[in-house]
Amino acid sequence: MQGIELSRRFYVEVVQPWLRLFAPKLPHAAALIGYGSELLDFDDEMSRDHNWGPRVHLLVSRANFERYAHRLVAEFSAVAPTAFHGEPIGWRNRPHPPASGPEAQGALEHGVEVHTLEATLERLIGLKFGETPSAIKWLGFAEQRLLAFTAGEVFHDDDGRLTKARKQLAYFPNDVWLYKIACQWRRISEEQAFVGRTGYVGDEMGSRVIASRLVRNVVRMGFLLDRQYAPYSKWLGSAFAKLPSAAELSPILNKVLLAEDWRPRQDKLAAAYLVLARRQLADGVGGTFEPIVGSYFGRPFTTINAETAIKATVEDIEDPLIRGLPMMGSIDQLTDLTSVLEEPRGSEAIMSALLG
Repeated sequence: MQGIELSRRFYVEVVQPWLRLFAPKLPHAAALIGYGSELLDFDDEMSRDHNWGPRVHLLVSRANFERYAHRLVAEFSAVAPTAFHGEPIGWRNRPHPPASGPEAQGALEHGVEVHTLEATLERLIGLKFGETPSAIKWLGFAEQRLLAFTAGEVFHDDDGRLTKARKQLAYFPNDVWLYKIACQWRRISEEQAFVGRTGYVGDEMGSRVIASRLVRNVVRMGFLLDRQYAPYSKWLGSAFAKLPSAAELSPILNKVLLAEDWRPRQDKLAAAYLVLARRQLADGVGGTFEPIVGSYFGRPFTTINAETAIKATVEDIEDPLIRGLPMMGSIDQLTDLTSVLEEPRGSEAIMSALLG
C-alpha cells in the first residue's frame, strides 16, 4: 500500500472516529502535505526506513489550536494503536522530528500532528493566509515548495480554507508562467552552442557536462509547458516520465546522454528544442514564431533560434511590470541549491533584490 492511501485510511478508520468522540465540535481539515515521497506517489520499500507510515496533519484555527492542540496530541497518544495495517505508527528513524512550535504540535508516539493553516503556509511557502502574491513573490516560490503544499491529499476539510489555499497556489498566474517560459528559453540560449564548441576542441567531458545541464533545462521546460510543478532533483526524472511531453522528449534526451561524440549530442539536443518550440506553438503559448534549427553564426554547432522564442513569448505577457523584468527567471531557475530553495523568505529576498 502506498503511503498516501495508508494515511488516508488511518484518518478515516482511526483518527476521525476518535475525534468525533473526543472533540465532536472541532472544525478541522485533515491532510497529508509538507514532505515525503508519498505526496508524489513515489514511495517504495526503501522509503519505509525513514519518515514513512500512517500520519495525518490536522489543521485548525488559531483559537482552536490554543484550546485543543496539546490535549489532542496527548490524548491520542493514550489511545492510539501501536500499528495500523501492519505499519508502526510511531516515528521510526525519522530525520524530521514531530512538529513542535507555537502553531505546530506532534508526538513521537504517533503520526497525528496539529497545525494552523496560517503557520503551515508561512513555513512551506512564506505566504500569509489570504495574501494575494505579487509577481515578485510568485517568482520567489520554489516549485518544490509549492508542491509541498499542493501535492499530497486532503482527507477532510470542514470550512474549505485549506482547499481554497491549495487551489490559489495550484499553478502560476499566466503572466508569471509566460515569463518563466521565456527565461527557460534564455537558459537554453546561453549554453546551447557550447556543446559543440567544447567538443570541437576535444573537450568531451566539458561537452557532456554542458549537454546534461541542457537536458535538465529541456526537462524543466517540459514541466512548464505541461503546467506542472517540478519536484526536487531526486524525483525530477520520475515525475518527468509521467508528463505528456515526455513521450516524445525522453527518447531524444536519452540519446543525448548516451552520445559518444559531440556532433550527435548537439543534434539530438536541437531536436529536443524543436519539440519544445512546436509544442509551444501548437498550444498557442506566447506569440507566433518560426522555429529554425541550423548552424550557429556559420560555425558547425547546431542550435535553435531561441532568442526569437524568447521575444515571442514575452510579447504575450499582459502585465507591463512582468514584461519589463530582466530575463533572469524565478528562484529555481537561478539556483538549485537546496538551502536557498528550502528557505522561502530568503528566496523572496533574493528575487526582490534582483528584480524588485
